[in-house]
Amino acid sequence: MNASDRTPADLLRSALAADPARPLVTFYDDATGERVELSVATFANWVAKTANLLQGELSAAPGDRLALLLPAHWQTAVWLLACSSVGVVVEAGGDPADADVVVAGPETLEAGLACSGERIALSLAPLGRRFPAPPAGYADYAVEVPSQGDRFAPFVPVDPEAPALVVDGTERSGAQLVDQARLDAAALGLAPGSRLLTGLGYDGWEGLSTGLYAPLAAGASVVLCRNLDALGAEGLEKRVESERVTHTAL
Repeated sequence: MNASDRTPADLLRSALAADPARPLVTFYDDATGERVELSVATFANWVAKTANLLQGELSAAPGDRLALLLPAHWQTAVWLLACSSVGVVVEAGGDPADADVVVAGPETLEAGLACSGERIALSLAPLGRRFPAPPAGYADYAVEVPSQGDRFAPFVPVDPEAPALVVDGTERSGAQLVDQARLDAAALGLAPGSRLLTGLGYDGWEGLSTGLYAPLAAGASVVLCRNLDALGAEGLEKRVESERVTHTAL
């Protein structure tokens, strides 16, 4: 990654310029058997579409607050980078009542109704399927995002020193987030080409870092596993081998 990268969106742009075809996020849900692999290019396309939805359709602007009520999932990772692209502050597990936008999954729809602003629901079903009908009070992400543009340009340049993420009660700017991700990557021993398998949730910094930011900062990739306990020790060993995993964070 480039030393000049100062936001997570910058890190993604550098990854795209360096090798768009390499895997970036490989997602497993061991409760459903789902496996999804996204190259840098595919992931970046989802980020661009989501950022266009956020900026254009939801009228989100730099400094707005988004309560992200989603588990560790490839679509959650997309939303994290889309918010960075727009300059929206992500509050992981934040209070919807204090948010301008809420993004919720099936288990957090009721809580998300406390948001008086825009509400987006994700089914988190395999293949990114839509809900049979949009949940009351929400727009369905799987319905809204496909028609969005494949290229994104912010209306206002994102300030790397502005708040970008709130998690574990700590607020980080984009620049602070990138700096910490680089430190974490070094502590984990990640390098370009590394494959990090993690079963940690996205409800704390460690899970967010190992599950997205540190691999992105290192030019590595992540094997992001949800419901990993269902796999068992033997299954985990086979996955480490089949996915050519070099590092783990469990």
